[in-house]
Amino acid sequence: MRSIPIPVDVARLTFVCVTDPRPRLVSQDTGEVKVDRNGQTVYQVGLSAADVNGRVELVNVSVSGEPQVRIGQVATVAGLVGFTWEQTRNGEVRWGIAYRADSITAVASPATAA
Repeated sequence: MRSIPIPVDVARLTFVCVTDPRPRLVSQDTGEVKVDRNGQTVYQVGLSAADVNGRVELVNVSVSGEPQVRIGQVATVAGLVGFTWEQTRNGEVRWGIAYRADSITAVASPATAA
């Protein structure tokens, strides 16, 4: 199955960090950390994504390099794309959408921007 990136219109969403960034693992058994083509560690960040109608989804987003965002902070997500995935294990088919972003940064609050 070929996976084509599906761009996400982030201008219509508000993101809040719900889990601190943590390195993605290639294998939980070995603890090997995933790296991108440039050798940067790939991190996973849990975000809530809310639209203007009040619908909220929780998504895990992968990003290269440690993002400067922490739990509770409103975040700006740049270059967000989704990739469909599918796997068959023991005759059971599982599928979903994996998300990747170019960057995730905390939105400066008015107190810190001054």
